[in-house]
Order: sequence, then C-alpha cells, then structure tokens
Amino acid sequence: MVPIAQIVEDTVAGMGYELVDVVFGARGLLQVFIDRPEGVLIEDCERVSRQLVHVLMVEEADYQRLEVSSPGLDRPLKRAEHYERFVGEMIALKLHSAFEGQRNFKGILVRDDDGGFAIDLVEDREPPAKGSAGRGSGRKKGRQEAVLTGRRMAFSLDEVERARLVPNVGF
Repeated sequence: MVPIAQIVEDTVAGMGYELVDVVFGARGLLQVFIDRPEGVLIEDCERVSRQLVHVLMVEEADYQRLEVSSPGLDRPLKRAEHYERFVGEMIALKLHSAFEGQRNFKGILVRDDDGGFAIDLVEDREPPAKGSAGRGSGRKKGRQEAVLTGRRMAFSLDEVERARLVPNVGF
C-alpha cells in the first residue's frame, strides 16, 4: 500500500502545485499545505481538496477529515528547494542540538561560501526614539526591529529541527 504522504504529493504535483507539508493531526485530521509562486487562493485549496478526496477514497486511505490550505506567512522550510527559493528572506531556525548554548536563531538566509546555507544573524532591538528623547516621540511600546549582528552561522539541513519564514507585515 502506498503511504498517504506519497499519494498526496503525487496528486498535488500532478495538479501543478508544490506540496509544502503533510501533517497527520489528532482524530484522523489530514492537513495538506500547498503553494505556488503566484500564491494560493481559496479556489486552489478547494480544487486540490476535491481531487484529494477522490484519490484518497480510491486508495482507501485512513483519515477522517481533510484540510487543504496555503502555508501562511510563516511558511515552513522543509526541503533544500525551499531554502534555495527563499535565499535573502528572514527566517527563524531551530537546531536539533545547541550551538553556542542556543538552539533558536533568526536571520537572513544566504548561500554560504561553500555552496551550503547560512544565516546572517539578527537580534531584535527596540528602535531608537525619533525626535526628542522624552514623551511624544511617536514610538509604539513593544515594537522591535531586527538588527544585523555581523555574525554568520552556516548550517546543514540535517542539523535543522524546524525552519520558518519570519512574516514581514507592515501594517
């Protein structure tokens, strides 16, 4: 019997979408995350969902509920192709083992000198007050900005427990 993840991947790819992730949740929930370069619309999710319901029924796949959606603003990076596609973007990275006493990092994803991947590390800091140093500076409390630290950390994909894009929303 073919694994459900392989059935889903073959079906989604055959429809012209990229499979980002397949998650098996509680009580038979099957979550499928799809993407494409121009983005995913609700109609795309409906189309893939209808097709998967039929294919999974034919394959007698064991699941109770199906959810198909886009990966969201904090899109996970699962494969080398995902990392390649998002070079230059801000990511949050969690390693399997600690490096210099920590496992969680944030930075700009770059190609390393040896052709692998690295991140130019950033740290979140309170932005400097504009205008006067007193009241009425116009600064919102709790707002932080990412500032490059000048440090680069190379990593291999097998060292990564989890990686996601950091949403860049400017409301």
